[in-house]
Amino acid sequence: MAACAVAVSTGRVPGDSFLWRFNDADPAGALDDLLACCSSRRWAGEMVVGRPYGDVNQLIARSDRVFAALQWEDLREALDAHPRIGERAVGDSREAGWSRGEQAAAGGGGDELKQANVDYEDRFGHVFLICATGLTADAILAEAHRRLRNDVAAEREEVREELCKIAALRLVKLAEA
Repeated sequence: MAACAVAVSTGRVPGDSFLWRFNDADPAGALDDLLACCSSRRWAGEMVVGRPYGDVNQLIARSDRVFAALQWEDLREALDAHPRIGERAVGDSREAGWSRGEQAAAGGGGDELKQANVDYEDRFGHVFLICATGLTADAILAEAHRRLRNDVAAEREEVREELCKIAALRLVKLAEA
């Protein structure tokens, strides 16, 4: 699996104060923070065990390594918590708010994207997941059509990479919050 993380390269590393609190937090509190980034309990647990982290880049690098080792059941647990691309996440949780922002452009996909979601779910048995941040509705739709041609094994690896990218972006958001 290729590294899927986002590099943090600002002058002051975002999340310094977050990391101090996170590194010292009780395991349950740290786990709750992480589950907002990715709903895989194994991923979150492995991230808690990996503390302390010196900076956000170390946190994201650990996330990449943990994602590479997750089993399909762990990925599926995270995947099942995601709304369909183009559908608005409900609720006022941090995760729902992040999801709405990440999928903002997907709302323009209309009926074509709805049909691509149905076709994808029929083929693979789960929602189409893509790290939609910065993508247009057309780009998301093109990716859905391309990925519909994947076999199950190839698609599971793409899901792993997309979940990893989403988690990395959310770890940065968590650190900057």
